[in-house]
Amino acid sequence: MIKTRLLRAVCASLLAGCALQPSIAQTRIPGDPYTGDPVGIVADPCPIHPRPTDGTGWERWKLHMLTRDFAQLCRYAAQNAALLGSGGKVRVVFMGDSITDNWIGADAALFTGGLVDRGISGQTTPQMLVRFRADVLALKPRAVHIMAGTNDIAGNTGAATIETVQGNIMTMAELARAHGIKVILASIPPAAAFPWSPAMKPAPQIVAFNTWLRGYAAKNGFTYVDYHAALAGPDGGMKPGYATDGVHPTPQGYAVMKPLARAAIAKTLGR
Repeated sequence: MIKTRLLRAVCASLLAGCALQPSIAQTRIPGDPYTGDPVGIVADPCPIHPRPTDGTGWERWKLHMLTRDFAQLCRYAAQNAALLGSGGKVRVVFMGDSITDNWIGADAALFTGGLVDRGISGQTTPQMLVRFRADVLALKPRAVHIMAGTNDIAGNTGAATIETVQGNIMTMAELARAHGIKVILASIPPAAAFPWSPAMKPAPQIVAFNTWLRGYAAKNGFTYVDYHAALAGPDGGMKPGYATDGVHPTPQGYAVMKPLARAAIAKTLGR
């Protein structure tokens, strides 16, 4: 009886403590300039904001994105709706970060004939996983090209174990396979340093991650496309002329990647 009373008292105390802090998990942050935006479950969660024009504006935008649209589901929402409404057939969705995001700007001709770019600059694998249903599964492509991991290694959304990052990629691949979508896994491109995280020396970790990617692809019957081998110099970074900042490919770098991507798609889809 005493133990039961004590347990009840502890539970009541814990519940009371929780009740004292009702706003702890809310996403309204002091200084957020978009406090008028919708929150909760609504029909249209994607308000349009003016493009920031200075560093302070971009910092506020990033804060808002991380607290309100962590995966940036709003980025391609209108394009996805238009594509689905058109009845167009999607052959391959390219899911990725800035390296994929910038690709269409460097070589728009690649993204024709049912090839669709769904890269978002700065993203890590947990963000891609959250938007995978909207930006890949809903489009019903024949295949998905997943190139991810650069920003996880750079720590863009914080720390994670290697198993967590690998698990995010595995989950995307498994979701694709469950929906009858073939999988192309791309290597992480080379980088000897990250300009936005200069203390890191990522080259060895990138090589190790790519070794895992290759093995995982082989074990599961997925196509593996090795951009790293084609772009890397002796130091594990990009060869001269292939990147603007050691990470993001130049048009010359994308020109090296393009035939590899096309070959991977042909191998995966049979033509």
